[in-house]
Amino acid sequence: MSVEKTREEILRGPIERTLFRLAGPLIVSNMVQVLYNLIDTFWLGKLGREELSAPGASWPFIATLMSLGMGFAIAGFAFVTQYIGAKDFKRANRSAGALYSLSLLFSVGVAIVGSLLTPTVLRLMDVSPDVYPYALNYTLVIFTGIPFAFTYFAFTFLLRAVGDTKTPMWISFFTVGLNTLLDPVLIFGLGPFPRLGVVGAAIATMFSNSVGSLIGAYYLITGKKGIKFTRENLKPDWEFYRRIFRVGLPSAIGQSLNAFGFMVLTRIIFQFGTVAFAAYAIANRLTNFMFAIANGIAQAMGTMVGQNIGAGNFSRAKQIAGKTMLINLGVLTAGTAFIVVFNGPVFGAFIRDEAVLHEASLVAKYFLTSLPFFGIFSVVTNVFQTAGKTKVSMTLGLARLWGLRIPLSYALGTIVGASWGVYLGMGLSNVLSAFIALVWFLRGSWMERLIGE
Repeated sequence: MSVEKTREEILRGPIERTLFRLAGPLIVSNMVQVLYNLIDTFWLGKLGREELSAPGASWPFIATLMSLGMGFAIAGFAFVTQYIGAKDFKRANRSAGALYSLSLLFSVGVAIVGSLLTPTVLRLMDVSPDVYPYALNYTLVIFTGIPFAFTYFAFTFLLRAVGDTKTPMWISFFTVGLNTLLDPVLIFGLGPFPRLGVVGAAIATMFSNSVGSLIGAYYLITGKKGIKFTRENLKPDWEFYRRIFRVGLPSAIGQSLNAFGFMVLTRIIFQFGTVAFAAYAIANRLTNFMFAIANGIAQAMGTMVGQNIGAGNFSRAKQIAGKTMLINLGVLTAGTAFIVVFNGPVFGAFIRDEAVLHEASLVAKYFLTSLPFFGIFSVVTNVFQTAGKTKVSMTLGLARLWGLRIPLSYALGTIVGASWGVYLGMGLSNVLSAFIALVWFLRGSWMERLIGE
């Protein structure tokens, strides 16, 4: 379907049908990625709890720096999707090219800084000595592929902006399939390959992401998917960089501080031992599976809301967001209920450690039950980001993590002297932040055109 036809459907077609048509490929892409993460967890679990915990200990720091690039990608998405909604395709292409070139330049600095800081940061996170060497090596490998990760983010955001959600899905199928094949080969040293353990998992991830980035670059340069790069579009555009920084900086800072907050949370959980963190790491993988659906729907909503804002259809944009909240609330309630009721066999599929399985039941009881509320929060922040109101989304995100989750988790964990207090604090932060976000959404301050400034 052409960009013009997709735009017409988004602006005037049936909301639910359009939402699910756009969301379907996104859900599949997210699920495929989460499935890989679960497979990654499965294989590393065969090595032991220390190896299984390494990626979970590493990703908060990786995500802190990658969130900077994600913040600018969100800003670029807001510009491109609203330009398309306003039927200004020339500026949409120019904005897309500027976002891509900025992502590439910025990512090189992130890779260098991240590699230099990794040893110090992991120690500050209080990663346990038995996990530290695995986490260190994993993180350093991932940082070598950061430029490819940033440009792949930009590619997927740009195609989502024009309403093409199928192409990223097929690329995701390919890259995750490649990753899945490489994982056991490199982790266990099958055939002519040496046994690399955790490093093998990192190499598989980095290499597969790089292949996906190169495929995305090919589509953007050839113009086969609605966005076409030219030399003119890819030239540094300092004026547009300034606009991206102005809109994207709050989002980048907010997401980075949130990711840094999870580093602090990791330190809090590690105070109760490797068993507690291993259970939490598996729970994160499982919740990612549920959010593969919820986030796919929210991402499709972002495209629809952004184009309708660009066209000045604010009442339709609000209607789209409201329906998305209700749909995600139902999805996450059903998924959470399943995991909580069957937490034993679900967690047991990944590790046969009785101590970890007992801890997992506490994670399910005190934390996972709050996930439907986070679904509401996620939709609201997505609306503000798409509208270009990144200061609001930053404020909401920081309030949820730094104002609620970290203080509540630390305080309750200290008061009860057990890990379940930490999980309870995490759950309460989801419930309270959902109500705050919903009230802010209903005020309607997001209903303004970014490109009209």
